[in-house]
Amino acid sequence: MNMRHRPSNSLPPTGPGRRSVLVTLAAGLAAVAGLPAHAQADWPTRPVKLISPYGAGGASDLSARVLGEYLAKVLGQQIVVENKAGAGTRVATEFVARAPADGYTVLYVAAPYATAEALYGHGLSYQREQLRPLAMAMHAPLFLIVNAQTPIKSVRDLVEFSKTRPGGINIGSPGAGSQPHLAAELLLREAGMEGINVHMRGDAPAYSELLGGRVDATLTAISSALPHIEAGKLRVIGVASEARSALYPSAPTIREQGFPSVVASGWYGFMVPAATPREVVTRLQSAVLRALDDAAIKQKLLDIGLEASGAPGPEFARFIDDQTRKWTGVIRKAHIKVE
Repeated sequence: MNMRHRPSNSLPPTGPGRRSVLVTLAAGLAAVAGLPAHAQADWPTRPVKLISPYGAGGASDLSARVLGEYLAKVLGQQIVVENKAGAGTRVATEFVARAPADGYTVLYVAAPYATAEALYGHGLSYQREQLRPLAMAMHAPLFLIVNAQTPIKSVRDLVEFSKTRPGGINIGSPGAGSQPHLAAELLLREAGMEGINVHMRGDAPAYSELLGGRVDATLTAISSALPHIEAGKLRVIGVASEARSALYPSAPTIREQGFPSVVASGWYGFMVPAATPREVVTRLQSAVLRALDDAAIKQKLLDIGLEASGAPGPEFARFIDDQTRKWTGVIRKAHIKVE
């Protein structure tokens, strides 16, 4: 059919009939335009998916479920945690970046988000502009730990110890390109130590190697190490945070031991597709920050090795930008690439 010709029953170009139809069309469009606002006001009307970038059972998964349970009570809908592990958190990030911007798919974003471009080049399957930082959630402080059978009791001791080892020290990390790996590279450079990173698949294997004397130190999360620390088999000699951590208050910061730039941690937060309606963003952000201000939630997070540190979207966005600049510099100086 040639659509350029007016059908025989088309509206007249002028007259009362056309005016009547135009009024009807305008009313219909107004009603349709009102639907999204109404839907946003009612959000959520069905379960919300919280996409975790790691597998089940770890700190990411456990903390997502702790927060999800609280958010479900506040929002009046089930929060379903879905684990989409793989590719250094990129699988989960891509999934949410491509999801409908309706508030029903939320990313539980982790620290590798800030380093992905520097580590993997420009071949990412998503753009940062596709996601909107919604709220900062928590930090996972990184602790510098050694075997208790050694005489090492401080960062300075570790530096001196490294001088006695051909090629320097071996630092165990839970994976290439991970935040502990990058933090260890920063420590080596700032302390002027020779050494290499030895990569394992997770924190627990790194501590097993430390206990066996096959690595000299680790700089990673403390939760898996606590039983060994309490048993006197491992020793904490520092924490890479700005202030001492509530997780292990007796550990001095690496900063106060003379290395002020060695500040690093794992972290988690919430992101949504960039076009998510403002009303939904506001409500979800408020619920997240309320959860992170709850004393019971804070304690549950501490129990799994995490410190609540809620912050709204704009502050979280600045934090991510700062992290990206900092770790991109470390990655380039250390010539780190991850396949």
